[in-house]
Amino acid sequence: MANVSDETPCSDKNDKETKEEESEHDDSKTQANFKDGQLSFQGMDSEEIPKSLIDEYCKVTHRLDLSYNNLRHLEGLEHFSDLEELVLDNNQLDDNIVLPHLNSLHTITLNKNKITDLNILLEKLKSSLPNLTYLSLLGNTACPNQLSCSDKDDDDYQRYRYHVLFHLPQLKFLDSSPVKNTELSEAKRSGPFMKVVRLEGSPVESKTTAKTDEKSHYYNPLPQKDNEGQHAGTFGKTKYIYYGRHSEGNRFIRNSDL
Repeated sequence: MANVSDETPCSDKNDKETKEEESEHDDSKTQANFKDGQLSFQGMDSEEIPKSLIDEYCKVTHRLDLSYNNLRHLEGLEHFSDLEELVLDNNQLDDNIVLPHLNSLHTITLNKNKITDLNILLEKLKSSLPNLTYLSLLGNTACPNQLSCSDKDDDDYQRYRYHVLFHLPQLKFLDSSPVKNTELSEAKRSGPFMKVVRLEGSPVESKTTAKTDEKSHYYNPLPQKDNEGQHAGTFGKTKYIYYGRHSEGNRFIRNSDL
């Protein structure tokens, strides 16, 4: 009798864990929507692809939407062998993302994730998704536009497009616009040199210890200062002009000046 009483709690515990796992699997399937080869599992704060979805739908899914979760890896995605479209927007995927080889996949969107290194991602896309024609990376640091990086402009974004198209010339659509023939031509010519570099921290300082005279050959866009405390001004052009109510110039205009 003693042996029976000792084993019963363990047996009950195992049964409870099994039921909890089955319940989680059932919940995942309940929260997922599947129709005509399209599987959607959105906004569930999941950090991984639920096993129940993989087991139930991996062989019949052609379009998979996993947006608005907290995905940190894509383990299990390799089982979706016939996948053609993959939506991974608004997750926590970073430069450590591992993409399985999916020969049929032609569309992937990775908007608003944590991807910072463009070159690493491009190498993974080239090796894992040979038939990719649609790619979107908006909202990542690796995609330098004004929505994700306030210090970038349209020229930075265009250079980024040339760089991506040099590595993935088969793309028909990049981010929010179709690829133009003129872009492909320019990407082939100058794409390797169009990597956008983001400077961080303080301005770059020269590390050389060589002594130079006052008339150094290094170009300095600012006026030379002869004495401490004497200030000189400079001017330049900018493509951005602000005319709003908080304009810096408006601070010093009094009614008597109008």
